[in-house]
Amino acid sequence: MKVAVFSSKAYDKKFLNAANEGVGHELVYYEPKLDETTARLAADAQAVCAFVNDTLNRQTLTVLSQLGVKLIALRCTGYNNVDLQAAADLGLTVVRVTAYSPYAVAEHAVGLILTLSRKYHRAFNRVREGNFSLDGLLGFDLQARTVGIIGTGKIGMVFAEILQGFGCRLLAYDAYPNPHFPQLKRAEYVTLDELYAQAEIISIHCPLLPETYHLINRDALAKMKKGVIIINVSRGALIDTEAIIEGLKSQKIGALGLDVYEGEDELFFQDLSLKIIQDDVFERLLTFPNVIVTGHQAFFTQEALTEIATTTISNISDFAAGRPCPHQIRYQPKS
Repeated sequence: MKVAVFSSKAYDKKFLNAANEGVGHELVYYEPKLDETTARLAADAQAVCAFVNDTLNRQTLTVLSQLGVKLIALRCTGYNNVDLQAAADLGLTVVRVTAYSPYAVAEHAVGLILTLSRKYHRAFNRVREGNFSLDGLLGFDLQARTVGIIGTGKIGMVFAEILQGFGCRLLAYDAYPNPHFPQLKRAEYVTLDELYAQAEIISIHCPLLPETYHLINRDALAKMKKGVIIINVSRGALIDTEAIIEGLKSQKIGALGLDVYEGEDELFFQDLSLKIIQDDVFERLLTFPNVIVTGHQAFFTQEALTEIATTTISNISDFAAGRPCPHQIRYQPKS
């Protein structure tokens, strides 16, 4: 099967080619993001392989359908960028990577907490300049701290297990509770408001859905402890960035660690070091000394990329062979 791979980087080629070895799909790589203007690059392809910031709205999907594309293979877990109703209307099959190394994302979240709590980023820059003063670098122990976890799926559970090792008290909220979470020591489910009120650190591990859009907003911040640390390694739009900036300015938020950003589709996964970034909200975030932003790299480990590539190629092979694909996303009309 001929597959047009969009938003492709050197590492995508490396891992996808390795997974495709001996399978025989024809993978054609394109650096541009997939949208209605670049979709025509998929002419003669039966499938497209898309990533997290590609635009798969009705306009893009219509162009792909007209070109004869039958399969949308997402090499990511989230699919909020796909118009599933349009895909169903056009007879397009959509598949995704339902899971990959949860350790990659969970460990990155913990790394952000440690960096912010112990100010590694500031210490690193000081030492490089010959400044060995400890003033301004005072941190705190994680032991006995109360950590709020929003979402206890595979990643949220690994995150909880890691912090259990630090001796943290764990509070979690999930619309669909995981029966394994309460079995952890010092762990319990609470309401979202209780989590906001008690947690000293809050880490988000839930999908972006209409009901979770801007989950962390002005109202949510008003319920939180002063000095709370907020971590988001899930989806950028789970957080209202302008409300977060207000919280940072008022010092309601003690520190912020982001691996995702709601306007990241114009920024992340590309080198803009020689350009003037036009996103004023994002630039404002970077002015705070207690904010760390990484460029959507929490998933970026050898293990995770291997699993993503293997599952993606397997999904394409299932479709090509006419086999049921366990990772197909089906449109569910709202009742």
